This record gives sequence, structure tokens and C-alpha cells, in this order.
Amino acid sequence: MKYLKTLYVQVIIGILLGILVGRLFPAFAPTGKLISEKFIDLIKMIIPLIIFFTIVLGIAGAGNMKKVGRVGGKGLLYFEIVTTLALVIGVLVAHFLQPGSGVAVNHLQTEKIIKYTSQAKDLNWVDFFTHIIPDNIFKSFAEGDILQILFFSILFGAGLSRLGTYGSSLLAALEKISKVIFNIMKMIMWLAPIGAFGGMAFTIGQFGFGSLVLLGKLMLSFYITVILFVAVVLNLICRYNGFSLWKLLRYIKEELLITLGASSSEPALPNIMLKLEAAGCEKSVVGLIIPTGYSFNLDGTAIYLSMCIIFLAQVFHVDLSIGQQLTIIGILMITSKGAAGVTGSGFIVLASTLTAIKVIPIEGLALLLGVDRFMSEARAITNLIGNTVATVVIAKSEKAVNETLYKAVVESRTVPVTKEGLVSIPVEE
Repeated sequence: MKYLKTLYVQVIIGILLGILVGRLFPAFAPTGKLISEKFIDLIKMIIPLIIFFTIVLGIAGAGNMKKVGRVGGKGLLYFEIVTTLALVIGVLVAHFLQPGSGVAVNHLQTEKIIKYTSQAKDLNWVDFFTHIIPDNIFKSFAEGDILQILFFSILFGAGLSRLGTYGSSLLAALEKISKVIFNIMKMIMWLAPIGAFGGMAFTIGQFGFGSLVLLGKLMLSFYITVILFVAVVLNLICRYNGFSLWKLLRYIKEELLITLGASSSEPALPNIMLKLEAAGCEKSVVGLIIPTGYSFNLDGTAIYLSMCIIFLAQVFHVDLSIGQQLTIIGILMITSKGAAGVTGSGFIVLASTLTAIKVIPIEGLALLLGVDRFMSEARAITNLIGNTVATVVIAKSEKAVNETLYKAVVESRTVPVTKEGLVSIPVEE
């Protein structure tokens, strides 16, 4: 019975019950969607504050802006290399498995993709980068704009650091408020099983298992690809940097299950940051890499986008040249980041890319509407794993990991865990 008190077991039960309810009572789908959305809204409510306090306390505590710049530069370089690799792998596997061969294109529901194509026209990567600088930081917090909050938090942390001992009282006050915010997050995580239940009930009730049959080969190809990407590419990166991917995944199993239930990696963001800090990674590194990675290091999304474009080319019998495929990868390197954080971003990016290359009918997006939700879980989980690995890699490269603590927490699991599934961190009185 004691296992029922752990978060990951409760989340598993929530997922299984959600699948059962969605299958037996499809009419429950709208209610399930509401439950899932409200749980994610609770998480979104505190994500801006967690990012702000984590970054400010990390930078002000370190007092070294050169290190902050170096960590950010390493992170962006790592993100670009790994996501580009993910895009290339998606293209190669789609060519090998041919998921689009033999798929009929009759009765496309083109009216449902109009909203995505209209949003794609406004997608501009230059605007995306200039948008990072907020004109109203309070508006940024209200809307949960992660990159703008990240930008402001770095400036605030740098400004506080320059105060020296004069800013010590403010730093102490921020540390106390930060502990309050994380306590709120712990209380919200008690609802994770209910959120997972709602998400799965909606997915199964709304789309059903029947929608998997038509495009089952695409789904299977995608799942095989993300599993291989994690097991081979990310595993090799971990081994090269001297730590075990599998032990790290075991350590974050609760967050992986929460992501599976919610079909989004956002609910896991606060807990992942907390757990990485508990494992010995410096707060300044965690605070910079995790939030930035949510926009720039979407490995699962990159694989999904490149595979879907090759899939549509196969459906419409469009023979893409090597040059065209390289162009597609180049476009996706930009557009996949330009739509980060936007609802329906996968379809927006696909629409903008198809519009740019002008050789694949954009109406083909309608084929993906029925199975996109079933692939979103794998996208989100892969994104989460990719960002967790990236943080540990960058932290180790900066010698910003307490190796003794990391081995104790992640490899030996000797650090106590609370009944909510969170690492128990000593709180200074």
C-alpha cells in the first residue's frame, strides 16, 4: 500500500483510468480536456515566477557574468547541433521506412487547417528574436512569455549582483519568496494524477483508437525514431560526458509520466529544475539551460516535423531532390524555434515550411489532424529528456556539478524522497 502514496504510481493509475474512461465513455472527453487544461494552467501560473527566482538567485549568488555568458553560449551551440541532428535523423528514417507510401488522400478535412495556415503567414523568425526584448515586463509575466522573462531575469540578476553587499538583504528576501513558490508547486503536483487522468480521457474519448489505423505506419515510424534517438544519440552524449542516461531517466520517472499524461512537457518544468538542483547542478546553469531549451532544444518536435514533411511528400508522390531536402532542414532549423510556445505550433511550423518550399500541397496537413495528439506525448517526453540531458552536459562542462551529490541522488538514490515524489532538500531555517 505504501507504493500508492508515491506520485509516479498515482500518475500511472490516473493514466490507466483515463484510457478506460475515454474508451468506455467518449462523451466525457470535453470534461477530461477541461481537467487537463486547468492542471496545466496551474503549472503555467507559477512557471514565470520559478524561472525568475531561479535565474536571479543563481546569477546574483554566483556573481560572475562571464560564466553566465559562457553557459548561455555553450547551451545555444549544443541546442543547434543536437536539434539539427534530430532533423536529419527524422528525414533519413522517413526515407527508409516510407510511412507515406500507399496512404490515400481522399476526403481531406481541409477546413480544419485554415487557422494554422493563416498563423503560418505571420510566422517570422526575425520578429521572434526581436520579440525577446519585452516592452512591458509585467505583460510578459502575465502571458507567461518564457524568453522575455528569461531575458529580464538575467538583467535583474546581473543588476542585483552589482550591488554587492548592499543587495544582500534583497537577495535574502528573494530566497525566502522562492521557497514559498516551490512549496506552492509541491501542492499543485498533488493534482498531477488528476491532470494525467483528464488528458488521457480526452485523447482517447475525442480521437479513439480507430484513428490510429489509417496512419499507423507514420506513428510507428515516429515512435521508433524517437526511441532510437534517445537510446543511441542521447545515450552516447551521456556516456561521453561520464554519466548514465538510464539512471537519469529513472531519477526523473515521475516527470516523464506527468508529461505523458498531460501531452506537454510544461507541467514537468518546475520539478525538473528542482530535481537537477537537488542532484548537484548549479542553480544558475539549471535556470538558464532548462527555460531556454524549452524554445531552442525541442528534439522530439524536430524529429516530428522533418518526418511529417517527408511523409507528405511520399503521400503526394513528390520526389524531393537532395537540395530541396537540405533546404527543408535549413528552414526547419529556424521555423521550429519561431513558433515555440504557440498553441498548435507543430501545424504552424509545418504550414510555414510547406508554404516556403512550394512543392508539397499544404492541404496534406489535414491527414495529420487525427493522429497528431497521439504523437504529442512522444514529442513532449523526448523534448523533456533532451533538455534534462543538455543541462547535465553543460553543467559538467562548466564543472558546475557536485559529483558526490549527483552520484548519491541519481545513481545511488540515497537522498530521501517525499511522498509527493520530490527530492527532499534541506531547508535552512
